[in-house]
Amino acid sequence: MPLGLGWTVKGDGSSLAPGEVVAPDERLSWGRTVGLGAQHVVAMFGATFVFPLIMGLNPQLAIMMSGIATIAFLLIVSGKVPSYLGTSASFVGGVAAIRAQGGDSPTVTGAILVAGLVLAAVGVAIHFLGSSVLHKVLPPVVTGAVVMLIGFNLAPVVAGIYWPQDQWVAILTMLFTIVCAVAFRGFVSRIAIFLALIFGTALSWFFDATLGQINSVLGGATEATDHYRWDTSGIGDAAWFGFPSQTMIAADGQEVVGWHTPSFSVAAVLLVLPAVIALIAENTGHVKAVAEMTGHDLDPVMGRAIAADGVGTVLASSVGGSPTTTYAENIGVMAATRVYSTAAYYVAAAVAVVFGLSPKFGALVASVPGGVLGGITVVLYGMIGLLGAKIWKENGVDFGNPINLVPVAAGIIIGIGNVSLDISADFSLTGIALGTIVTIAGWHLARAIAPPEMRAGADGTAMAIGDHMYGDSDGVDDLRQEGYPGSPGERDPGRDRRP
Repeated sequence: MPLGLGWTVKGDGSSLAPGEVVAPDERLSWGRTVGLGAQHVVAMFGATFVFPLIMGLNPQLAIMMSGIATIAFLLIVSGKVPSYLGTSASFVGGVAAIRAQGGDSPTVTGAILVAGLVLAAVGVAIHFLGSSVLHKVLPPVVTGAVVMLIGFNLAPVVAGIYWPQDQWVAILTMLFTIVCAVAFRGFVSRIAIFLALIFGTALSWFFDATLGQINSVLGGATEATDHYRWDTSGIGDAAWFGFPSQTMIAADGQEVVGWHTPSFSVAAVLLVLPAVIALIAENTGHVKAVAEMTGHDLDPVMGRAIAADGVGTVLASSVGGSPTTTYAENIGVMAATRVYSTAAYYVAAAVAVVFGLSPKFGALVASVPGGVLGGITVVLYGMIGLLGAKIWKENGVDFGNPINLVPVAAGIIIGIGNVSLDISADFSLTGIALGTIVTIAGWHLARAIAPPEMRAGADGTAMAIGDHMYGDSDGVDDLRQEGYPGSPGERDPGRDRRP
């Protein structure tokens, strides 16, 4: 079927033989498919609504639009690449910079929408020109640097906004996240963020009940106040069913974010455009991982997958939702179950849309305590930054070569240090945007003027990038280590899967 909606039932629809997999164009019985779809929702859940919260966007709307974006993605790739499009972490730094300069939510989503259009255009170009052009324009040394500075630029957000709200809940939530991600294998480690949210919120409730109110500065406030860690006052009054409310300005002058139409600012757009590079990396890694796990050649649809993610971001941000990206957590679910059926992803998308139509659910998500977000983001932001180092390592980037060392060193410090370049009284390049420009332009300039013998080893190997959350860059090495059934390098089924 051209749209990838014609699934054939695998075997008897209920069981798989050892080593057997369910291909993207196949499915199990609808009952089992619904259950698998629910697993995908849980896997993407935590990060998908954490990032809208820390970007100041509406989490209820983000969940709903992630389902719609996923459906659009599956239709564009004709069902050949199973994927869920959750909220992207790569935009958090740019959004924080926009808000630091006084930008409101329409300005944020306008910038994200433009970035989505750029990503879609890049995907179309790759589809017609081939993926090799990607490596020439954005070699691994440049891609790794941009991903690194995006992550590490966010450190002040944790230190200045979330962590101080409740340092003890933050540190205990952080430790819980580390334990879940490291001590467990398979599905539990993949949903470590979701489990940490539950743990941190329950811990906040316990402290409220036993220790009473805490005196701290809430996010966005200027003075410390006495308050409960977990404020549930908005949950009881929220309706069970309904569309997210429209963005409005409350009586205290603060923005209450909901759905809205974007507004556009060149300065804001420049702050989020570096995230496009990270999204290209994530999508490339996702397609490579799925191709290796399924044994299908997916290079011909690489460009369409990247373009589809761009379209998903445009759809979501056009009504005030958050940017999207393919989720590595869902790769883990596919590898563990050996089910790559896109039917399960359609079910997951439908479930997300239903959750997104519940204001009560949105109020519950919005009530997550700031200390909990502090414990989670201190891990997440660091992981984003370290993924840049993984890209360098896996592509054999040589930092003994000045072509790689000098411009990248300058770009990273500019990005992490939030250095600004004032172009005029009304326009400046700051932090991530300036660091990215320096890294890309500086590297190509250095390579152009360097002697031939120095240029020979500057490019690294073919790009092997992706996975914004856990595991190796394409997700596949983790699957080998974990011994997931149906994964490349699967170990003897009778052996313990843990190394």
